[in-house]
Amino acid sequence: MANSSIEWTELTWNPTTGCSKISAGCKFCYAEVMTRRLKGMGQEKYKYGFKVVKPHYESLNIPYTWKTSKIVFVNSMSDLFHKDISLDFIKQVFEVMNDNPQHVFQILTKRSERLFEVHKELKWTHNIWMGVSVEDGKVVDRIDLLMRKTRAKVKFLSLEPLIGPLTNLNLKKIDWVIVGGESGHRPRPMNPDWVLDIQDQCKKVGVAFFFKQWGGRNKKATGRLLNGRTYDEMPPIDQI
Repeated sequence: MANSSIEWTELTWNPTTGCSKISAGCKFCYAEVMTRRLKGMGQEKYKYGFKVVKPHYESLNIPYTWKTSKIVFVNSMSDLFHKDISLDFIKQVFEVMNDNPQHVFQILTKRSERLFEVHKELKWTHNIWMGVSVEDGKVVDRIDLLMRKTRAKVKFLSLEPLIGPLTNLNLKKIDWVIVGGESGHRPRPMNPDWVLDIQDQCKKVGVAFFFKQWGGRNKKATGRLLNGRTYDEMPPIDQI
């Protein structure tokens, strides 16, 4: 567990590590860069590197230790629905989330096919928010597979890094949309018109809109302002 600088969450919890690249959004993967850095620092959890996908059973107990309610990004360093993660381990991760309804758990995947295959095997309690990453028009099918055909109570889209326009999105049954530009040494540019169009689409159907960043080589310098202000909308947090 670690405090997170990601604007739309509070903590990160990584019961798995490692991944593999499957689409254009993966090109400059943040998790790959961080894994290399953490491995170099001697962090035991990352000693196998990024390309080896590993479950970490010892991490399953961590959410039980938090004293107050948290908003938690699950697997910022991996993808829970990677083919190398067993269904049994995915179920164990879900059991932990089911056992801790005081926390909100936010899961993101690019592997909507795998999620769709196993979603009926999982218990979708109110505190599990399920999202898909969509970087351009070539992967919008992830939205249909995940968002309208699974049992998640809260469904969201992470349109980051946004590297192409996403016009006429079907936002039916979508609760939240996050938009962000790519950052790093060689970021691909994000056209402001793409962002404004997505914001307008969300406004028309009443979907919460969160603008994360413009990105670029220096994301702090480019900031988060859109139309002269920040947009930090989120779905209501329904906690027991």
